[in-house]
Amino acid sequence: MANTSSAKKAVRKMARKTDVNKARRSLVRGKIRKVEDAVASGDKDAAKAAFKVVEPAMMRAVSKGVYHKNTASRKVSRLNRRVKAMG
Repeated sequence: MANTSSAKKAVRKMARKTDVNKARRSLVRGKIRKVEDAVASGDKDAAKAAFKVVEPAMMRAVSKGVYHKNTASRKVSRLNRRVKAMG
């Protein structure tokens, strides 16, 4: 338990930041799921369109501190490879 006022404030800030990061991570995961669903169904056009939405969203999450740069790059690379392998 935080004792000092500054430590209590830090706990409040972390709680707010955690909620924001959870929301951002959830949005990105939903966009990734759209690409994976399109790949699974074999719809190449939908997969390409969804991938064009995912990549900037992932990099935006990196800039906000939600994901590490290498993690996002790895995920984008693997998704792109799956989309390209469709046709």
